[in-house]
Amino acid sequence: MVGLDTPTNTRSAYPPSVTDLLPRVREFAADLGECPSRNRIMTEFKVGAPKARAILAALNEEADTKPVRKLHAVTEPAEVEEPDQESETTDEPASDDSEPQVNVTADPGATPEKVRRIKLWPVLLLALPAFVAVWSGWVGLGRLTGFGPIQLLPGIWDHLTINSAITLPIGVETYAAFALRVWLSPVTRTHRVRSFAKWSALGSLVLGMVGQVAYHLMSAADVERAPWPVTTLVSCLPVVVLGCGAALAHLVRDTADQEVND
Repeated sequence: MVGLDTPTNTRSAYPPSVTDLLPRVREFAADLGECPSRNRIMTEFKVGAPKARAILAALNEEADTKPVRKLHAVTEPAEVEEPDQESETTDEPASDDSEPQVNVTADPGATPEKVRRIKLWPVLLLALPAFVAVWSGWVGLGRLTGFGPIQLLPGIWDHLTINSAITLPIGVETYAAFALRVWLSPVTRTHRVRSFAKWSALGSLVLGMVGQVAYHLMSAADVERAPWPVTTLVSCLPVVVLGCGAALAHLVRDTADQEVND
């Protein structure tokens, strides 16, 4: 059994205290060249909001006794606070992002790097030709499998018609983009949601490729009516897309509500 005063390299099973984290946060702030915000401390050192505020307050009190260079805390976008690893409780509201000004010793030669966002406008150039090809392929496949003009409001507005084939590209491709967003978003923290979004997104993309191949093969062979297995599969797509979209939306919403309640 290791005594209280016996040095050991074994990592403690308990989360580190504010006293243990204070030197590490001070060194991190010096390397960064500016004082990290509360959310940055929570992310870098895996602590909850109460402990992050306590560390900032301790740095502020420590800086009051030393003539150091004064830096302002960096403001970051508010995020949903995760529960502290020590199950700490606080009566302060989670939306209180007020942070004290902290004096830390910064390296004069250190300069904060500017974060450059990746431009997304090239995606539009990629999406336009893909949209035309995917739209024509799905609509053509829908025509071969029995989709076509229908009366949207029979008996109410008989002249209002719509081609039901447009439901295929809208449903399948829109869900694939939505599932990709949930899968790759850093906001998604639950493995269950990320896994469902990942496999359903990949499945939607594969299904879209199969549909395009089927249409172009039948079109090249001058087929006027698709075989019954293709018709059966295509006719089930709107229902499958509806079920997957509703399931993913419920998983995302339930996870968000659980994090807020915790």
